[in-house]
Amino acid sequence: MFNTKDDKQIKSPMVFSSPSASSSSSTVNIIGPGTQIVGEINSESDIRIEGKIKGTIHSKAKVTIGTSGVVDGDILCDSADMSGKIFGKLEVSDMLFLKSTAYLEGDITTGKLIVEAGARFTGSCRMGVKEIKPSEKPSQNQIQKKEAI
Repeated sequence: MFNTKDDKQIKSPMVFSSPSASSSSSTVNIIGPGTQIVGEINSESDIRIEGKIKGTIHSKAKVTIGTSGVVDGDILCDSADMSGKIFGKLEVSDMLFLKSTAYLEGDITTGKLIVEAGARFTGSCRMGVKEIKPSEKPSQNQIQKKEAI
């Protein structure tokens, strides 16, 4: 009666938020296998996805996509461990870890990147410090002077 084999699906433009930033260290939001969410997710704490998400994920903490997890949308977070499938842009301010079962179609912007053997990735990757403005880039003369030293 209460246990059905059908996937649970939430379709709405609603925003999911954790109650407070102070509990972010101990709170983990879990989207389990068989669960589908369509919409935007905002969280102050960690998120683990084993189900399917269609939409944008914003987290001020860590996002983990498990081996059964699928995300069709952008992910913006502090750190990330990816084992499932991601179709969208990843913006990770600290460290992105693509595990051996990860499949990613999209662009990456991250501070640090670790890629295990077997991970698959199609797209561009920008890593390290933020982009340098053209006026801050060294000229060819400055580069040649440094090489001569």
